[in-house]
Amino acid sequence: MFIANVPPIRYQDPWPVPFENRLRDLTARERRVAYYYSALDNSTFRYRCYNMVQAISHGSADTSASYFFRADEDRLAHVADLADVIVLARVQYDLDVERFVDRARRRNAVVLFDLDDLVFDSKFAPLLMHSLNQSLGWRGPWDYWYAYMGRIGSTLALCDGAVTTNAFLAAHLKAHSGRNVAVVPNFLNREQMEVSDRIWMAKKASKFARDEHLNLGYFSGSPSHARDFAILHPVLTDLCDTRADIRVRLAGYLDPSFTLTHHPDRIDVLPFTDFINLQRFIGATELNLAPLQDNIFTNGKSELKFFEAALVGTITVASPTAVFREAIEPGRTGFLANELDWRQQLEAAIKIIEGDPAERLIFLERARNEVISRYGFQNQWPAIERALFHRDP
Repeated sequence: MFIANVPPIRYQDPWPVPFENRLRDLTARERRVAYYYSALDNSTFRYRCYNMVQAISHGSADTSASYFFRADEDRLAHVADLADVIVLARVQYDLDVERFVDRARRRNAVVLFDLDDLVFDSKFAPLLMHSLNQSLGWRGPWDYWYAYMGRIGSTLALCDGAVTTNAFLAAHLKAHSGRNVAVVPNFLNREQMEVSDRIWMAKKASKFARDEHLNLGYFSGSPSHARDFAILHPVLTDLCDTRADIRVRLAGYLDPSFTLTHHPDRIDVLPFTDFINLQRFIGATELNLAPLQDNIFTNGKSELKFFEAALVGTITVASPTAVFREAIEPGRTGFLANELDWRQQLEAAIKIIEGDPAERLIFLERARNEVISRYGFQNQWPAIERALFHRDP
């Protein structure tokens, strides 16, 4: 484990802001963009609404933006009356959504749908359920996912176009909807970058000093990633068998007890945490593991596990999905491992960690500089403007 880090950070969600303040932010400039999501949360809302508003506010001189959500209720009429562009982020259809869209359309506002997963077409429901390790033997999950995806599709049908996270999803979304689809990737916000800079500088100042253990981390947001993590069971067991210094760090809800039963003392289970302190956990870990099954659903997943790790000087070994292939330059900014060569790729990454300090620094700085350039919030406005207004800045 890297021993240089920053102390635990007292975290408070940055997005609970009074409606009046958010409405004022919406009207601050000539062009006005309103993002709408069902509720404030640390996942889709953060990446597809909060971060977007932050990037627009930073990058544009003539466009203002703000975010709104279901709890704003009747006050949403003011938003519909003021916004030039409304972006519905993964919103399920109901009559309130349709009325909101209709009201905005009376002013000729553009309504776009933002989607970060393959959840708009119910024909993919069985694949999604299998990928997420959902129970297929009783009606509950079937009813939930078919209803959820059907309502997502109905909201999409109300919109003029769509925005999504990567080219793979964009192609499927365009084929399904027939609408224009733009790509704005998930990216890092200011808060993540600030704490990550501190972590990086502490590690660099210590010359990447480590304790006696080599930590491999899997940072999961939910138990639905059990099938993805299962890809690693054999190789993690083998590594623990052959190296006494290996430890496996798991953050989130995964229960690893059934996977490494003869190495129970090698597993550190970290609690699910906020996105700021998560950077501390990742930064203390030598290798970040990002396994994914190979199917249509998982190929649409974002590359965020790579760029959030690279920012704090942690090497990622990931499955070669379409998005990771685009994001990672193998052997230069990270490593790609198919199901048959995880051991080989992990050993290549470990060689960087344990090898020549100068070469390690070059590798880590190359990856970090790449993700700052591609995924820093300060560099996203051109792509966002093209997506919202269909023209180059």
